[in-house]
Amino acid sequence: MEMHLQPLASTCLVSGESFVDGARVASYLARVGAALEIVRYDVLEAHAAEFSPQGTVACRWVHAFKRRRNGENPDRALKLTAENLFVALADPSTEPTDENTRLIQFLALLLERKRVLKPRGRSADAQRQCYEHARSKVIFEVPVGELTPEFFLAVQEQLSVLVGPPKLKKSVSETPAATSEEAVASPGLAPEACAPAS
Repeated sequence: MEMHLQPLASTCLVSGESFVDGARVASYLARVGAALEIVRYDVLEAHAAEFSPQGTVACRWVHAFKRRRNGENPDRALKLTAENLFVALADPSTEPTDENTRLIQFLALLLERKRVLKPRGRSADAQRQCYEHARSKVIFEVPVGELTPEFFLAVQEQLSVLVGPPKLKKSVSETPAATSEEAVASPGLAPEACAPAS
């Protein structure tokens, strides 16, 4: 999963105030308009209650604002990958919500499979799974949850906002049937060809 986004804004969309280092900023990712473009909204947490984002919101997180350092690659910050979305949502300073927790759990499974995250056991209270981020060596704690069909349906709905709805495969009835002439011209294996030789 990869897409390009606007960078973190430097001012609050509601009040117009400049963000200062350490300011609590609520960030939203939403799909907007006929072109279904992904838009990022950044609002001071103090003004988040007054803000109503356009489009369908996929996720929201609150984080401390940090000014980009000199020499930092701005293009990298514009790419939304499963990895940097996980890092943003799983950051301990980000307030947990049901929607974000579900997305974090799913992304942790995905990134563990890609070896971006390494499982490091459970927390002392056994309520969270600990993962080590392979590149940064930071330990993230992800709430343990049940992977039910309802869980995956809800995650699919969230992901479809970010990456679009799943592409449906053509059903057998939509696939044109071969005519008898095509079947004769390109015959398949006969059943006896698949049988083991005796």
